[in-house]
Amino acid sequence: MVPPGKKPAGETSNSNKKCKRYFNEHWKEEFTWLEFDYERKLMFCIECRQALVKNKHGKAENAFTVGTDNFQRHALLRHVTSGAHRQALAVNREQLAFETRVHGHPELRSVIKVEVNPAKVAVLTTVYWMAKEEIPDEKCSSLLSFQKFNLCQALLASEHSEYYHPGSVREMQAAIAKVLHNEDRHRIKASPFVGLVVDETVDVLEHRSLAMFTTTVSPCNGQTSTTFLGSFELPTGEASTVEGKVGEVMRSFGIPTMKLTWLSADSASLVAERLSGVGTMLTSLCPLLTEVHCLSHGTSLLLAESIGTIEYLQKYETTMDAVYRLYSSFHGEGDSLQELRRVLDLCEIDLGSPKAIHWTSIFPAVEAIDSSWPTLVLLLESEAERSPVARGLCEELKKFQFVAFTKILLDVLPIFQKLSRFFQIEDFDFSILKPIVSATATTLQAQQNTSGQNLREFLSEMNKHPQDGREGESRLYYRGIELANCSQVHLKHFEHLKESYLERVRGNLLDRFPSSVLEAISSFSAIFNPKCYPQSLEDIGSYGVSELNFLLQVYSRVVVSERALSDFPLFKRIVFSLSQLSFKDLCIKLVYSSSEMHELFPDFAVLAAIALALPLGSVLAEKISRGRELLKRGRSRHVKDEGLSDLMKIAIDGPAISEFNFALAIEYYESMRESGFIMAQVKSLWTQQPPFSIVAHPWPASSPPLGHQALSDLQAQRDIAAQPLPQLQHDGPGAEGGDQPHLWCASPAQEEAVHLLQHLPPALQLGEPGRSPLQGPQARTEAEGHRGHEEQAEGGGGCSGDPRPGEHS
Repeated sequence: MVPPGKKPAGETSNSNKKCKRYFNEHWKEEFTWLEFDYERKLMFCIECRQALVKNKHGKAENAFTVGTDNFQRHALLRHVTSGAHRQALAVNREQLAFETRVHGHPELRSVIKVEVNPAKVAVLTTVYWMAKEEIPDEKCSSLLSFQKFNLCQALLASEHSEYYHPGSVREMQAAIAKVLHNEDRHRIKASPFVGLVVDETVDVLEHRSLAMFTTTVSPCNGQTSTTFLGSFELPTGEASTVEGKVGEVMRSFGIPTMKLTWLSADSASLVAERLSGVGTMLTSLCPLLTEVHCLSHGTSLLLAESIGTIEYLQKYETTMDAVYRLYSSFHGEGDSLQELRRVLDLCEIDLGSPKAIHWTSIFPAVEAIDSSWPTLVLLLESEAERSPVARGLCEELKKFQFVAFTKILLDVLPIFQKLSRFFQIEDFDFSILKPIVSATATTLQAQQNTSGQNLREFLSEMNKHPQDGREGESRLYYRGIELANCSQVHLKHFEHLKESYLERVRGNLLDRFPSSVLEAISSFSAIFNPKCYPQSLEDIGSYGVSELNFLLQVYSRVVVSERALSDFPLFKRIVFSLSQLSFKDLCIKLVYSSSEMHELFPDFAVLAAIALALPLGSVLAEKISRGRELLKRGRSRHVKDEGLSDLMKIAIDGPAISEFNFALAIEYYESMRESGFIMAQVKSLWTQQPPFSIVAHPWPASSPPLGHQALSDLQAQRDIAAQPLPQLQHDGPGAEGGDQPHLWCASPAQEEAVHLLQHLPPALQLGEPGRSPLQGPQARTEAEGHRGHEEQAEGGGGCSGDPRPGEHS
């Protein structure tokens, strides 16, 4: 073995040089074969280590198989043009082609070009457009007929084969989604870092689903992308299901643990209950991960679950729920009651859902109750004699505590509403996050001592009237209606309620924005936001040093601290001169791999990529909202979410029709159909009685090997698959000594199909564990019993495998 750093087989090392060099993370984007061992600080070539090609000295090693610390770009360029590397690429390509032919994996056959038939494209574009426009699958047949009526030449000119019919819409959607997901995998692979967003939804039948999104950064132009990975049904009653599903999806899409830097949740239940387990699981695997369950929530910043332990809140929400159910469909002349109906439409509140509605966190609903309060009380009083429900609601609405608590909500909820809108701004200004959170916490604390504006106005508008027969007691009126439960005991109880509620809300806010997250985000802003820099060049000498040290400590695995600190003075001067740029613009300039700043400041480019991967903005909020709408409507038409995730993928992430690769979708779709045909044949063979084995028909001596005509044979696979299944024939006692039926293959192409069946992946095999899907119990026993005889027999048929020349059955 060549020790690391030594010059082996024509390679050079920089170990004896005075200038100390470091590994550049962005080399992995330019040289896809490059791998870096962070513990040993050595570079490797994946291709060379896999192929292990021997050199002229008879040794399968070079600098990039044993590891090198020659951290220079020209060393990588020299290796990629070396004979050893080119030979390793050839060996790996040959091995890949061999495995593809043997195992028959459709996804590996990208070299096989499918003829793009205009009729096939027309059908797939129709299915694609239907998914984008949320048109039900059963309308496909009528849409195709309508296009023929309008003389669509592609559909009139030729037949589009038996595969392309309205009954295969789900399979076509799956093929289209596969194209999009493959693009997602390439995008994730190219992105230096990844942010992950999870969102849980619950439907009317209490079915739980987990929707997952990623945020990625393109090194080619620095632009960010938000991608929908899919919607996954979760079993009920299993607390560990969420983290298990998250890990499974990460493995499926090939998200490296070193790339995952941000984790965010967009549903209150995940944050309050389950996501702590996901965060714990991922943090143990992803050393760069930071949980930011505060940035993508929209209107969920005020978690009702976290303050629901306050006893009166449950009673208040029960009262509001009863009022909305009673008067939301009211068709009278009063505009105030019509406002209740408008609130349900505006906030998309479904009163038929079994899921609890947290009214105390919905500002428009509270505002509508406050504005319509006098009208509601009068209506309930008029119906109190006829309806016990109306009498009970009327008594509750007239209580001082109900009205006063409504005023508290009117003071608190707008604060969180503004905070939510702030996180949906596309060009997010990190610099004001910490101040705005601190100001919000201070405002909530101040309302504990001095009431908010709405509560103060309510207290000042109340009219006092002495109560007859009770000295020191008085009746309170508000908007001409007498309030109930206004004694000193009730007032003291309300003061305690106010303090408890405001303290709980403030504590919840600080929990959602922990100091570590605020410190990280404010540090990113201090370094990469030119508008935060001092106004004078003389003042930038010591600016940002503590913030940079914080980031270098958190992300020490992917940056070189000494180099970053050395580059910081020059970096600050350049950023100072770019004061017209925004935070995002500067980060994009750094991440862009062809920019001068990217080459000059590699560590700051890494930190900028981490900042850009942060999951936030209007695009993410819109996609999450769109996903919830599609899931809600799609479940009424899909059984057990079958195919729903593919449909959602097309609707959410599908590009314009002119930009989609329908030729690749056709290839995937027809490969899926062929795989389905093979499985149908396997199932048919497995059910045949008596048990059978496969006998390969000898090829004619003049026939070339199948590898020489693989292209033509595979292109014609559909025609082969369409042929009738070869007949089972009794051959009588053969070389194996058994009267066993055999499957005769009449052509090399059919023999290849049989060969593919014999090498099905384990996930596709049928029957008992360890038993070939092509052998029954009797054949299995006989094959084991006569294995030694088969090895000695000459010219024997009856055994599966490649036939020897001159072999006859």
